[in-house]
Order: sequence, then structure tokens, then C-alpha cells
Amino acid sequence: MKDQPGRAATCQYCRQLAHHHLQERATKFTLFFVPVFTASRAYQITCSNCGQTSAIKSRRKEALTW
Repeated sequence: MKDQPGRAATCQYCRQLAHHHLQERATKFTLFFVPVFTASRAYQITCSNCGQTSAIKSRRKEALTW
């Protein structure tokens, strides 16, 4: 899991404007322990106020990192 820069947004759970931490999880295909290509990517955000985690799509990820 790789941390990405996040930004302030309104949380869908606690309805507070708080910083959201963005994390990326990538599944990679390996051949003899050497990563060859990325098979899939998943993103999730975590509210720094309430701690709730939500899965997001790559489109929304780009909006959060802007």
C-alpha cells in the first residue's frame, strides 16, 4: 500500500470538512520475483476526523490529488 498526497474534503460519514488521506494498492504480476506489470489498482480514502475508510475510483482519486 502506497500513501498518496490527499486534501481537505467533506466526509460522507461525519459531514465535517477534514483532511483525507489517500492510499493506493496495486496488484503486480511477478515473474521470478521481478514485477512485470501492474494487474490492478485500488484506491481508498481515510477521514482524519472520524477514521472511516472508503473505496474510491481512479476518477475521484484524480480530483482529490488536484
